Amino acid sequence: MKLSIPTLSNKLVSISAIQKEDFEELYQSASDPEIWENHPSYDRYKREVFQSYFDGAMDSIGGIVIREQATNKIIGSSRFNQIPDREDIVEIGWSFLAKAYWGGKYNRAFKSLMIDYGLKRYTDILFYVDVDNIVSQNAMNKLSATRYGPEGTEHLPSKKPTHLIYVINKDNWK
Repeated sequence: MKLSIPTLSNKLVSISAIQKEDFEELYQSASDPEIWENHPSYDRYKREVFQSYFDGAMDSIGGIVIREQATNKIIGSSRFNQIPDREDIVEIGWSFLAKAYWGGKYNRAFKSLMIDYGLKRYTDILFYVDVDNIVSQNAMNKLSATRYGPEGTEHLPSKKPTHLIYVINKDNWK
């Protein structure tokens, strides 16, 4: 079941449900190879590979585009993903920002909007972070997420043993 995501905003960004019309502008923000060089899909900057990412966002329960407030320009994307057999937990992932928006404040700005929205519907929000992705691990620490794994995560839905699982709920958020 798709989430009905309203447009949400703060001083830096707005987020809204992804639309088919967003493809070209979103692809332009994703077409820098440096964005993907440490990612398992390192060639996502290629149009045909990015198309698959975009289609997945459209098919997810809550694909979003991220816009810079000052310009209304699309600067990235993320999505909500339903955890199988767990209606009380949702994942936030598949996130990226155009390189010009790296450095933390934009990441926190859009994730805060997503987390606030998600915690109105779910008890826990999961983030899967590769054990080698130090940048994303640091970002999760800045969000005060609780870290699990890869060992000791038997009670949490897991993707693969090379992922750390970060959890945010009402007890550790803000």
